[in-house]
This record gives sequence, structure tokens and C-alpha cells, in this order.
Amino acid sequence: MNLRAYRRFFTVVRQFLPLAIAYARDRRRYLLVGSSRRVTPEQRRQRAQVLLETLLTLGPTFIKLGQLLSTRPDVLPPEYVEEFSKLQDRVPPADWERAREVIESEIGPVSEAFSDFNTESISGASLGQVYYAEVDGDPVAVKVRRPGVEDLVEADLRVIRWTLPVVMYFVDDSRSFSLETLADEFATTIREEMDYGREAEMLTEIRSNFAEEDRIAIPPVVESHSTGRVLTMEYIPGTKIDDIDTLDEKGIDRTQLAETLERAYFQMIVEDGVFHADPHPGNLAVQDDGTLVFYDFGMSGRVDPFIQEKIVEFYTAVAEQDIDAILDALIEMGTLSPEADRQVMADVMELAIADARGEDIEQYRVQQIVQQVEDTIYEFPLRLPANLALVLRVATVVEGVCVTLDPDFDFISVATDFLREEGYFEESARQFVRDRAGEVQDAARSTMRIPPKLESALDRIEREEFYVRADIEDSDDLLDVLAGRIVLGLLLASGIASTALLFALSTIEATAVAGAGSLVAAVLLYRSFRKQRGIRAKPQFTRQQMRQPSGGSDNGPPLGPFDGEDADE
Repeated sequence: MNLRAYRRFFTVVRQFLPLAIAYARDRRRYLLVGSSRRVTPEQRRQRAQVLLETLLTLGPTFIKLGQLLSTRPDVLPPEYVEEFSKLQDRVPPADWERAREVIESEIGPVSEAFSDFNTESISGASLGQVYYAEVDGDPVAVKVRRPGVEDLVEADLRVIRWTLPVVMYFVDDSRSFSLETLADEFATTIREEMDYGREAEMLTEIRSNFAEEDRIAIPPVVESHSTGRVLTMEYIPGTKIDDIDTLDEKGIDRTQLAETLERAYFQMIVEDGVFHADPHPGNLAVQDDGTLVFYDFGMSGRVDPFIQEKIVEFYTAVAEQDIDAILDALIEMGTLSPEADRQVMADVMELAIADARGEDIEQYRVQQIVQQVEDTIYEFPLRLPANLALVLRVATVVEGVCVTLDPDFDFISVATDFLREEGYFEESARQFVRDRAGEVQDAARSTMRIPPKLESALDRIEREEFYVRADIEDSDDLLDVLAGRIVLGLLLASGIASTALLFALSTIEATAVAGAGSLVAAVLLYRSFRKQRGIRAKPQFTRQQMRQPSGGSDNGPPLGPFDGEDADE
């Protein structure tokens, strides 16, 4: 394992070296010296495309890493997030004989376990591939872990741990924590996705939550033919959800289908707390009667009650266009740093909502709001909880699928109806009344306490015993910087005068000493102005910047049913 990891380490370094040199030159124009370079959005997009191809070249583990990074706007700039969202597996299927070895080592001879088995895979991806088969005459889909992928993944995880300290050099302190936690999260996630036993448990739990919903179909697990490396499910065919022409030919109500999809995800995230985290069109299909089919639960997650509550508050605030409540919900979830300029963020949200409204003032899309928040996340670094990052990404992908089905689909209206039907608006109203009642009680108590305190203060003023103490807040030590520059300036000025005087009246040695002292003061003063910690304004968002287009929104070519296990994660 160590030998393989060492070989992979040199392969990875060779692939990433050109990009690493470019990033190093961004920090120092001549690698070791010089000022930093300004990188334009176009340059970042070009680099993101190069990095995308590099990840594809390095294979399964790094493909999965790129797919995970596409859900982390707190780690990467928007251009990288957008490019990585197009990331799909381009891995040829494994040889059938090797796949057979995996199946037979887990559940016995293929000819005995299955009444029929098609050796041509119907879907292939980096971590596994899917075959069509029959068990006692019933059609099934057999998902097989790719042979040898465990050793490759473990070797690559070691390489990632070894290279992480080098990567830290190219990021600031605020993102270094996010990268460290991301590395741990990635190791856990990819090992979970290789565990088909866990996937079977998540699939079964989510399927039971929709047992009473006849518009949702989730293939049940065939437990007798499933293990940690082989997952056998009932085969449920269907039309891909983005095949609009075929859906129209079959007479499917696309608006109703989009509403069913959105409501299903709201139930999973807000009600059940366990959700299918990969709603790519390749993982969603539609039966002839309009039933929505979910495939591939390899990427799935859980939401704790606190996050569920805050998600409800966020969508309620969006529906009511309450900017302060939106920001409060984002801060409490940990999606937005409390130290971010609240006024700037309010402007961002106002513009996001205004740009997304369209002709009807009530028509706007959550995807555009979330995209603006993602862009802002990178400017105001934060630490996204892992499952919240998945929820954030799921919201944008689901909204995109809904709009593909119906360009006029009102995501917010459906969300509002769902929350109202489930009683969340009434609960929010009751909580609002309770909060206001508490504020009234606090105000009443304050009214009783203020007069005595005011009288005491007036007495102290009358006796001339009233003092005011003012503290200057200087978290960036700007006053110290200014004081240091003033002192250095005085030393430099006096040094120049002394040097000139000594040159005229004294010896060369005395003049050289004074000149050297003046030169030191000049260098220190120059460096104090060159440091990045000087007096600088915080990054601000202008309306002109907000309205600039962010680039294309192509999500790459669609995939077929059962393409999802790794292909779309």
C-alpha cells in the first residue's frame, strides 16, 4: 500500500505542478520576490477547466474529490464551483471477469444466484457499475463495486493527506481550516459510498418514508443478493426526467412532475431528516403513469433538527422577502460569517431577489438567491457543515430540474404551500407572538427600572462626579501602524538631516553610520506601506458588480438511469 501511495504521490505532483507554479506566481510575481498578481475571473475559469481535466486524468478518487468540491463554495471561488459541477465520470467499465470475481466472492456463482445475467454493464462509473439481471424471473439491477478500487482509494487518500500541508501554503488562514475538515469529510464520504450496505440502509429508510406516496417510486433492495460490495435492487425502468420530448409524447404533466419532485425533497429534508443527495437528471426517471423514480442512494445525508428548523426559517423569510430574517437564518446555520458586513450582505440579498423576480414580483427562484450567497461565501470565508453543503447543492440542482420541466415553475410558491400545509407558517406566527410578548414584558420591567437609574445619573452630574470613558476599537491595530510610520518618518527625516550635516562638517565614518541608519529607517518605512495589513477597505459589492454575468450554466451532458452512483455525485 505504501509503495503504491508513493508512486501515486509522484504522479499527482507531476499533474498538479504547473498549476502549483501558477498559484505561487500569483502570490509572488517572481516566485520568491515581487508583488502579488491580480487574477481575473476569466483566468480563474481557465484554470478551473485545466484542473477539471487533471482530476479526470487522475481517476476515481480525484473525480470524487472534485464532485465534493463542487458543493463547497466556502473553499473554492465561484468559477471553480461552476466548472466542477459539470464533473462526470469518464471511466471505462471494468472487465466482466474481474467484476464476476467480486460478485461470486460475495454471493456465490452467478449462474446459481441469478436466473439470467447480462454481462454488458448498463452503467459504469468510478466506484462501481450496474448490470441488468433476473432473480427467479424478476428483473433486478445489480450494482458491483469496481474491482481493486478500495486499494486505489486508500492510496490516494494517503497522497491527499501528504500533499495537504503543501496546499495550505496557497490558501489563507480562514480557508485552511475548511480544507482540513474537507479532507476528513472526503475520506469519510468516499468510504461510505463504497459501502453498499450503508447505501441499502439509507435507500430502505427513505423508501419507507414514502410508502404512502403513490407518486414516488424507489426500488426495494433484494437483501438475499446484497452485501457490502454488491447491491441488488428491483429494476424499475423509466424515461429520464430531462427527456422533455418523450415526456410530452407520453402525456406527462411536467408542471405536476416538478411539483412532486420539489415536495419530495422538502419532505426528505424538512420532515424526515434523511435525503437523497444526488438529484441529477441521470438519477431521476418517470414512469408512463407519471410516477417519479429515484435511483442511486450512494450519496445521501442526514439533517439534524436544528438545521431543519433553520431551513424552514430561511425559506419562510425568502417567501416573505424579509432580508434581515434571511441573514439571521444563514448566520445561525453557519452558512454566513457573523463578522461579514451585514449591510453589504443585505444589499447582496436585495439584488439577488430583485434580479430573480422577473415580470411578476412574486416570481423568483431560490437557485439565483443561493448562487449569490455562494459567491459571497467565498468573499466572506466561512465553514460550511458537511450536510448543509449537500442541502445547499441539492436545492440548486432540484430547482434547475424543475425549471427544465417547466420554465415558468414557481419554486418559492410550491415551497410556501408545502410549509403552510405542514403548519410551519402557523408555528412561525405563534413563535413570533411569543417573542413579541416576551419583548413587551422586558420593556415593562425596563420601564420600572429606568427612572431610579436616571435620577442617580442626574445627581452625579449635579455633583460634578459624572465621568465619560471612551475606548477606541482598533481590532486591526491601525493606530499602532500609523504610530510606527510616524516614528519611522521622523527618524528618516532626522537621519537625512544628520547625514547631510555630518557630511559637511565631520568624518566619512560618521557620515556612513548616519546614512546607514537613515537607509534602515527608509527600508522599514517602505515595507510598512507594502504590507497587506495596512489601512484597506473591506471588499464591497456594488450593484454593477452584482449584475455582471457569472458565465455559462451548462451542466454537461445528461446521463442515463443508474448512471448516478459515481457519475453524478
